[in-house]
Amino acid sequence: MKAMIVKEFRQLRRDRRTVALLVGLPILLLVVFGYAAKFDVTSIDTTVVGPNARAVAATLPRVYKVANVAPRDTAADATEVLRNSDAQVAVVATPNGNRMLIDGTDIFIAQSALRQVPAQTIPEVLFNPTLNTAYVMVPALIGLILLFVGTVITSVGVVREREQGTLEQLAVMPLRPIDVTIGKIAPYFLVGVFDLVVITLAGIWLFNVPFVGSIWIFCAFGLVFLFVVLGLGVAISTVSRSQGEAIQLAIMMLLPQVMLSGMIFPLASMATGVRWIGYLLPLTWFVEGMRGVFLKGTGFAALALPFGVLVVMAIVVFGFAMLRFRRDLAPKHSASPDRATAAVGAE
Repeated sequence: MKAMIVKEFRQLRRDRRTVALLVGLPILLLVVFGYAAKFDVTSIDTTVVGPNARAVAATLPRVYKVANVAPRDTAADATEVLRNSDAQVAVVATPNGNRMLIDGTDIFIAQSALRQVPAQTIPEVLFNPTLNTAYVMVPALIGLILLFVGTVITSVGVVREREQGTLEQLAVMPLRPIDVTIGKIAPYFLVGVFDLVVITLAGIWLFNVPFVGSIWIFCAFGLVFLFVVLGLGVAISTVSRSQGEAIQLAIMMLLPQVMLSGMIFPLASMATGVRWIGYLLPLTWFVEGMRGVFLKGTGFAALALPFGVLVVMAIVVFGFAMLRFRRDLAPKHSASPDRATAAVGAE
């Protein structure tokens, strides 16, 4: 028995990925839940418009962080500011009274604002008046499901073929690495597009989630995000020696995105030392774009930043995955055409 125990410890010590999962994952969860899993919001980005804007801005509670005071702007301008996500609360200050417009697409921030409404101010929640949780979760769940398909399913599928020796057979064929890569991810891309359509329609039908934005912006975000997650899946497969390792790495990549993307916990409530990680995650920008398209009808100009970040991520991640995949196939491509023809004929 002692020999078996010693043997298992030695085997575990050699399996660094498993050790990292056993030790690193609990620490990651502790940090995430300790610093990120907070629902209390202490700072709300606010803009104040109307003739009495300057006077009212000086009297707002400290939780309202006034970033812009525009005495000449109107209630329509304030609504547009919220639609473009330039602020989370907009106060319309006029001689006839004050209105507080609240962005309802972030439920916890909206609830925090409603609990601290200044005196003689009438609150009004826009884009999600009933603060329905499904309205804000369905757009985020679309991204989570696509992330799962792109990372877990794709990486496991590619690694399975490496274990079965299929990739070695492809390596001796007259195919370029880019041909092999695109050929491998094309089916997963089509599955992802199918999932994107089905989940969206199901969310709208089952939960009555409104869709007030542009279908073209929705498609653009969905397709670019798919390229990002498929690139992540291929990248995971290139550094994994087995399906088990691929699943482990995919899980370690999924958890931070769920916790730090703003999907569940508002980014505004996270500690600064943790919040910056969220801005490096593709799901953060996808969630921002989808909530804007679904609930606000936000235009492309206002969503240019999250869309541009996703495009850059797609280029970087897909480029890295291609280089890794090319390295795996390059040695076998050095075989002569006669050997490649013979290998094909042998099959």
